[in-house]
Amino acid sequence: MIYEHILDISTYAMNAVSVIILIYGVFRSGLRLIHIEFKKLKLSHKMAERQKVRAYLGSYILLSLEFLIAADIIATIAHPSSQEIIILAAVILMRTFISYFLGKEIEQAMHFEQKEEIE
Repeated sequence: MIYEHILDISTYAMNAVSVIILIYGVFRSGLRLIHIEFKKLKLSHKMAERQKVRAYLGSYILLSLEFLIAADIIATIAHPSSQEIIILAAVILMRTFISYFLGKEIEQAMHFEQKEEIE
């Protein structure tokens, strides 16, 4: 009983941390984007800066997803059932899929940024 209660509290805490990370990342990225939009830059430079903001926001989204996956795993440990395990597997698969492609996008944005700095 106490064991399950501790795991439930841990799950809620990880979900809360995930939301806080996401809100913080959106806030910081939003401020950067506003700063870029009001800066007097060529369109090509603005587009490059927007890509950097996307990569920056993407890193927060990835971190948030990792916390959500951890929370799901703990929730399944607290309340194991066949249905919960199937749901967990589906959620982890979807979140891993999203994380993989978001990570690739961030990687491409960073590669583009490094290439731009060389030129």
